[in-house]
This record gives sequence, C-alpha cells and structure tokens, in this order.
Amino acid sequence: MQCEMCGETIRGIPKLIRVEGAELQVCSRCGKFGTEVQQPRRTDVRRPAARPVQGTRAPPMTVPAQRKRDMFDYMEGDIVEDYAERIRNARMEKGLSQKDLALQMMERELLIKKIEKGELIPEEDVRKKLEKLLGIKLVDILTSDEEKKTQAKITQTLGDLTVIRKAKK
Repeated sequence: MQCEMCGETIRGIPKLIRVEGAELQVCSRCGKFGTEVQQPRRTDVRRPAARPVQGTRAPPMTVPAQRKRDMFDYMEGDIVEDYAERIRNARMEKGLSQKDLALQMMERELLIKKIEKGELIPEEDVRKKLEKLLGIKLVDILTSDEEKKTQAKITQTLGDLTVIRKAKK
C-alpha cells in the first residue's frame, strides 16, 4: 500500500489521518501532518486465517489504487466555448422549438433551456444527441501539432515582469 501523501510504500500499519477535511491513509512519517482518526473497529469476529508453513511467505496483498472517473475523462476533446450559441442557432435553422428538440432527444425541455443559456454543460450522451440531431460539432479536438503549438507558446511569469533593484549603501 502506498502513502496517499508522499507516495512511499507503507511498511507496517498505515495511519488514518484527517488533513483539511480529507481522510488519508499515510505512513508514519506523514502522520504528523494531520490529526489521527480512529479507525472503526470491526464488530464481526472472524477466526484468524491459517498461518503459512514456516519457510514460506504469504504473497503480499496489493490493492490497486483507482480513482473514480468523471465525465471529463470520457470526453475526447474540449467542449467549445460558444456551445450554447451553436446549439440555439442550429435549432432555429432547423425550425425547431426547444420543446420539439427535447422530444426528439427524449430529454427534458428544461435541460435544453439551461444548455442554451450556458448554465449547464451538456454531458457526453446529451452532447452526442445534440450533435447528431442538429448536425453540429460541440467538441474541439486538438491534434498533436496544435497541442505542441499551444505548449510551445512562452507565457510571461511574474518573475519576467519584476525588476529587482539593489539598495545603495
């Protein structure tokens, strides 16, 4: 098991601490950075597991650390900034009302209204339905050349703008 703070392999029993409201399993060195939380005791009593024969080792228990995926992990690109305008214009060109579009998509009219106002970013399945029905693209996919260009741009930092003057003695 790895320490959730420093990333080192935890030897022994991990400590459960609370840092800024988050509960983390950490090593003994990182335990000092938060307040220790008592681990809940198990109420179900189980028999101890059979001990391995001397001279053989039990395989180490490894738990894969996986984080829950959110909607941005499933998107293949970035949603365009003017998505609300594009949806509204395409809907009007097709001669559909918000209610008609919602019925065709089998979604609620309120969802369409909020998306067109820009109050709500459409989820992946809704975005695909909108793109299909209206014949528009709402995702801006960067190719590797475009990514390199955006990464290669030099941006100024505070250090570039600051002039340090030495005081005269």
